[in-house]
Amino acid sequence: MTHLPPSPGRRLTGLAVAFALAIGSIEIAQADILIAAVGPMSVTPMTGQYAMFGEELRRGTELAVRHVNAAGGVGSQNLKLLVVDDACDPELAVEVANELVQQKVGLIVGHVCSGASLAASRVYHDKGILMITPASVNTRLTEQGFANVFRTCGRDDTQARFAADYVIDNRLAERIAIVQDGSAFGKGIADAFRQHLNERGRWEAMYEAIRQGERDFGALIDRMLGAGIDLVYFGGYHTEAGLFARQARAEGLTATLMVNSAMVNHEFWDLAGPGGEGTLMTFAPDPRKLPSAAEVVRQFEAEGYSPEGYTLHAYTAVQVFAEAARRAGSTTLEALEKTLHEGTYETVLGPIDFDAKGDVRNFRYQMYRWHDGRYEAICCGTKDGG
Repeated sequence: MTHLPPSPGRRLTGLAVAFALAIGSIEIAQADILIAAVGPMSVTPMTGQYAMFGEELRRGTELAVRHVNAAGGVGSQNLKLLVVDDACDPELAVEVANELVQQKVGLIVGHVCSGASLAASRVYHDKGILMITPASVNTRLTEQGFANVFRTCGRDDTQARFAADYVIDNRLAERIAIVQDGSAFGKGIADAFRQHLNERGRWEAMYEAIRQGERDFGALIDRMLGAGIDLVYFGGYHTEAGLFARQARAEGLTATLMVNSAMVNHEFWDLAGPGGEGTLMTFAPDPRKLPSAAEVVRQFEAEGYSPEGYTLHAYTAVQVFAEAARRAGSTTLEALEKTLHEGTYETVLGPIDFDAKGDVRNFRYQMYRWHDGRYEAICCGTKDGG
C-alpha cells in the first residue's frame, strides 16, 4: 500500500512526479490489479478537519485488500492499494482523478465527500474506470446516468425523508430552522429535508446558509432565539455542527438539534461537549453490530481500532469489486458493470444488490441520540427503495 498525500504547496504541484515515484516504488507485478482509495487522507491545512473520514476509508480498504489477497486474490491476481488525498476538495479531486486514469487504476474506492465525488465522477465516466463510493450520499451522484458509478452507502434524499418524517410523526417541533453549509453534501441533504417537510404540509420558520469553516454562530443563534425555534436541522459536517451545538447551548437555545450521517464519529462530541447532549442523528443501523461483520470487526478491534462510520462501507466496496470480478472472470469495466447489477453480494453489511442507478436497494436508516459522549439507536428504520 502506498500513501500519497498532496504536496504542501498549491494544491497538487508536482502531483504527476509524486505519482510516478510512488508507482515505481511499490513494484507492481504485471498481474496485480491496482485500486485506489481516494479521500481526505492526511492531516494538512486543507484536509485536517475531515481526516477521520479518510482514516475510515483507508482502514476499510486496507483490511479488505489483505483479506482478498489472503483468499487468493482475484483469479491469479492480487490487489495493490494506492491511498490518495483529495482534501475533500472538488478541484483537487479532478486533478487526482486525471492522474489515476494515467496509472490505469482498475477501481476507485471513493471519493468520500460528495462534492469531490461529483467532480471526479465525470473523469472516471469519460475514461472508463469503475467508481464505488462508500460515503458520498448526494442524490445527484447516481442520477447522472453514469453506469460506472456505484455506492455502498445510502442517499441523502432518503435519509432526509426519514428525518423529516420522524420530526412530523413524533410532533417534535412547531418552529423548525434548517441550516446548510453550502457544500454539495450539506446543501443537498438540507434541501431534501426541506422538500419533504413541505410535501407533508409543514414549512420551515428559517432557512439559513453558513460557510464551511465558520466558527462564530452567535448572530444566527440570536435570530433563532428571537424566532422561537424549537428544532434545528443541520445540513453539513461535524466541524461546524459541533461548534454550533456548543454555542447554542451556551447562549440558551434549547431547540432540539438534528444532524446527519456525517456526525457518526467522536469528533462531533469533542467539539460540541455537553452542548451535544440529546442531539438526534440519522445513520444506517450500526454496521459494527451486524452479524455479518462480526469477524471483521473483531479483527479491527484486535488492531486497536473501532470501525465506526463508513469504515465497513469501504470494506464492502472492495469486497463487491473482487466478487464481481470473480463472477465475471474479468476486470474490464463493461463486464464489471453488468455483473454488479446481477445477483446479490454477501458482504460485511449483509446481502446487498444494486439498482439500475448503482444505488444499494433497500438501504435502511435509523434514528440515534447522542448522550454522554456516545450515540445510541432509539428508533425505527426505513428502507431506501432505490
